[in-house]
Amino acid sequence: MTDPTATIDDLNAAALAALPDDAPVVMLNLMRFRDRSLDGNGSGWDAYLRYSALTIKLIKAQGGTIVWTGTAEAVALGAPEANRWDYAALVRYPSRRAFLAMMTSAGYAQANVERVNGCAAHTIIALRETYSKLSGNIP
Repeated sequence: MTDPTATIDDLNAAALAALPDDAPVVMLNLMRFRDRSLDGNGSGWDAYLRYSALTIKLIKAQGGTIVWTGTAEAVALGAPEANRWDYAALVRYPSRRAFLAMMTSAGYAQANVERVNGCAAHTIIALRETYSKLSGNIP
């Protein structure tokens, strides 16, 4: 089995901690799944579902929520070969500090095993809101 701590090391904690932490943050998750889970227990999607079941509790414990998820269908702009994703999710946290607390928790280290088993690639991009029709920031 893959060592789950190797991918947690990809967490750019210092970069996130250096940013202002005065507002909620939305994390854009982009995922590409393995055909088979590294542990042989189903597909990459199956492993990701096990990861999701574990992390939703951790997200909620930090005051976060899953805003949106969806299946990636096609690259509409850009090089398709450089942007092959299977799934995307938007997860909102009350602060970057809350996100970092979740990502560095013992519970996440356990859940991360399933993420590593299921995802061939997983990128998370921190987004600072500049406009949202949902929040009432309508110009």
